[in-house]
Amino acid sequence: MRRRRFVSGVLGAGAGMGLVSASGGAAGASSGDLVRDAGAFGQDVREAHEWQAVAAPECAEAAQLVGLAAAGPTLAWAVGEEGCSGRTRGTPLALVRDGEAWARINLAHPGFSGSLHSVAGTSAGSAWAVGTDAAGAAHLLAWDGRTWQESEFPGRSEAGTLLTGVAVGPDGHAWISGRNGDGSVLLHGDGSSWTWCPPLPSGSAATAWGVRVTPGGDVWVYDSGLVARWDGDAWTELPPPGGIRATVTGLLPVADDDIWLTGYAYGVGGPAGKPPAVTLLHGGGSTWRSITTPFTVGILTGIVCDEQGRPDRISGWDFWDQTRAHYLRWDGGAWVSERGPAATTPVVVNALAAVPGSGGYWSAGTTSSSPYPPAQVRIER
Repeated sequence: MRRRRFVSGVLGAGAGMGLVSASGGAAGASSGDLVRDAGAFGQDVREAHEWQAVAAPECAEAAQLVGLAAAGPTLAWAVGEEGCSGRTRGTPLALVRDGEAWARINLAHPGFSGSLHSVAGTSAGSAWAVGTDAAGAAHLLAWDGRTWQESEFPGRSEAGTLLTGVAVGPDGHAWISGRNGDGSVLLHGDGSSWTWCPPLPSGSAATAWGVRVTPGGDVWVYDSGLVARWDGDAWTELPPPGGIRATVTGLLPVADDDIWLTGYAYGVGGPAGKPPAVTLLHGGGSTWRSITTPFTVGILTGIVCDEQGRPDRISGWDFWDQTRAHYLRWDGGAWVSERGPAATTPVVVNALAAVPGSGGYWSAGTTSSSPYPPAQVRIER
């Protein structure tokens, strides 16, 4: 998957350059802009969170977690890939947190090579994961309370069908981003039937690489070339953020006219020989503005809200300090640094999830700047 495979060369390329000081990065808003942005949220301040590493099961080397979801304090899921090596695909990897520890899930029954790249769930009876096999075919898995089972969906095994992200709404229905041969970018299901929503009215050829459901039930799909909202009846398309070699990793719609996007960009020349620049955008429905971040060289990998739907935390990888995750916390006026625990290996956080009913979080990733042995999964809370 394009937006989740950045560790295969992004980090290693920059690390070999011999760079010794921070420079460059995305253009930022002024401090005055940040204060004005804060007006929508008042001065609600998030308390600092003391992150800690959590024991994770040993996996086949070159393992990474790229998707994460939490249904509550005692139930969470993480998905990814293990046994991969550069461009050689491995096998799907799935973990579950059921009570006090993370455990591996046996995925011998789906029996495909490739990876799982997104997971979502609100309960043991409503959880879904999507993935892609080594031949490029899309897979949809349903949680049965003990393991993941293959699920049928329209367009399965057909050329042009791709499933990229999954979210579960307040009603337990699943929404899946991707694309089918008819140009639709959003799949909706309740566990028994699945339907592709109508294509975008603009006829955009962009593929949606992520999906988000608001507490009110609106569904957003996004990528660098596409940001759109489905309200159950019709699409509303926003100007895409665009950018040269830009990748969008997360979207948080606080309101229809108050939207955050996270990601990274390489700029002119692409990834060869240099690290990416952090991207954080804030939009009001018609334009996007770059927002200043505490670190500018690296990647923002995801964003979560609090239980009122307000901005809360962002996860990231800091090129200049790779042995600690670099989180951002909304302090009521700007995004400020919050660091994970120091490690003896690189720490690459790919996914972030808030834990409902607890005020806590899970983050997950890998222990290598590239998906090669001996990389193992990394989990923090």
